[in-house]
Amino acid sequence: MSLLGIHLTLLVGPTVAVPAPGSFMEALQRVEVTHNDEGRSGFQLTFGVGRSGPLDLMDYGLASHPLLKPMNRVVLVVTFNVVPQVLFDGIITHRTLAPSQQPGSSTLTVTGEDVSAAMDLDAKVHEHPAQVEPIIIAQLVLGYAQYGLVPVIIPPPSLDVPLPIQRTPVFRGTDYAYLREMANRYGYVFQVTPGPAPMMNTAYWGPPNRVGIPQRALSVNMGAQSNVDSIDFQYNALAPTTVKGQAMALGRALPVRTFASLRVPPLASQPALLTQSRVRTSLLEDVPDGAGYIAAQGRAQGQTDASTDQVLTGSGELDATRYGDMLRPRGLVGVRGAGFEHDGFFYVRNVTHSIRPGEYKQRFTLTREGAGALTPVVPP
Repeated sequence: MSLLGIHLTLLVGPTVAVPAPGSFMEALQRVEVTHNDEGRSGFQLTFGVGRSGPLDLMDYGLASHPLLKPMNRVVLVVTFNVVPQVLFDGIITHRTLAPSQQPGSSTLTVTGEDVSAAMDLDAKVHEHPAQVEPIIIAQLVLGYAQYGLVPVIIPPPSLDVPLPIQRTPVFRGTDYAYLREMANRYGYVFQVTPGPAPMMNTAYWGPPNRVGIPQRALSVNMGAQSNVDSIDFQYNALAPTTVKGQAMALGRALPVRTFASLRVPPLASQPALLTQSRVRTSLLEDVPDGAGYIAAQGRAQGQTDASTDQVLTGSGELDATRYGDMLRPRGLVGVRGAGFEHDGFFYVRNVTHSIRPGEYKQRFTLTREGAGALTPVVPP
């Protein structure tokens, strides 16, 4: 499937995906891919199907094709101006056949999730005596090497080493559920990002990634330089939350309290926790018996950090041919032309790519901890 300066390549197969036959690309009508900051990402391919040839007497050709069987792997690569970028790497989880009375209107829709779906199939009893989270996470991720997963782990600010003579944490569930549960303890995320090469993925466990070179800026109300079709902003004054409680240290109960988000780098000149006249206060969630004061403070800070992630939210849509690139989630992007309160850098929370012959749209959600740009100018 090709647009002006953009080419889409589809690879599919049981474990190792290979370039799809030409008949697949001729029948492909629509592609939709959604990348989320939390939870799994997904894709949907819609093919036009028919039974016009002698080989289609028994069934629709694509519906019975072995390459499109459930649990097969699908890789999508988008080439912008001769530069290939992996758009998605996932597994087929659902198929929908919609026969139609109208000639040429029958469709086969193939839906799937990113390769982390394979980590969410088998429930287990997890016991890791005297091991801290980064070691446990590396062990779990490396168990799925067939999906090209490369672990990137950012250790939490405090590590709670469980002494076997005192306690051994036990978790019942899938590897994926365990990875997310450990991330939630510190306001962290677990994400699987496709690329940089086909059949490779990065398994990231850490705080929302605000480090790196910002993507091409989103420009609005700037005449010929505008590259956004629509955008709107919402401010949620009830989101920012401080945490208070108590934890044991040296045989005494000491207070635990948070005051501000420690996400770095900061993105707003007016962070809600420091500039709002009132904010919510919640109590420290349960901390395992035997966990130290530092661990309790780390979990309280994680709750506060996560609460500020969506104070200011921007939602919109752009035309990829005009933007000239693939907007990626889980990174930074600048906004300009929306006024001082809403200009500046944002964290890209999710992006939905909608591709069909002659059209490539991207819908996005941006977030940060408050209003106001930090820099007087946002580079294009």
